[in-house]
Amino acid sequence: MKAAFECHHLHLTGYDYAQAGAYFVTICVRGRECLLGKVIDGEMQMNTYGRIVQQVWEELPSHYPDVGLDAWIVMPNHVHGIVVLTEPDPHIMSVGAGFKPAPTGVQAKRYPLSEIVRALKTFSARRINELRGTVGRPFWQRGYYEHIIRNKRELERIRLYILANPARWKEDTYFRPRGLPARRTK
Repeated sequence: MKAAFECHHLHLTGYDYAQAGAYFVTICVRGRECLLGKVIDGEMQMNTYGRIVQQVWEELPSHYPDVGLDAWIVMPNHVHGIVVLTEPDPHIMSVGAGFKPAPTGVQAKRYPLSEIVRALKTFSARRINELRGTVGRPFWQRGYYEHIIRNKRELERIRLYILANPARWKEDTYFRPRGLPARRTK
């Protein structure tokens, strides 16, 4: 899964990212700085910034009714997660991101994966930057990595990858801050 570590938006040409499905995303802190916490003895210990990201992540389904969350983890300088876009409920009518009722007969707007990621990045960065005294500065890298999960076997493999991420942190050569030498492996 090396491609997951590059944190670039790898859009599949012609694919509708608003359609129902499961998507694996990786979102990196700008410059790969370890600002969200530390891994201690193979377990992630989130700091205040990491908890903000966690809170915003967990709030996504309340703002986007067709979004479900599966396995996810906040790491020191990135977030891995599985976002599930579901079919809209035909009985629920809404405008925008579900904040106010729509007139009868208007279908709920479907949001693509890029909007969900944008919301996570924007709302978490705004709160974190207020605490850091860095209002208006970018917190996250511009792009993100995405992968369309095609079947149940792949879903299980990605879930295990996400959950095992802290245990592998010491061997992880991709998620070091830029400018630091690569960690040596035996």
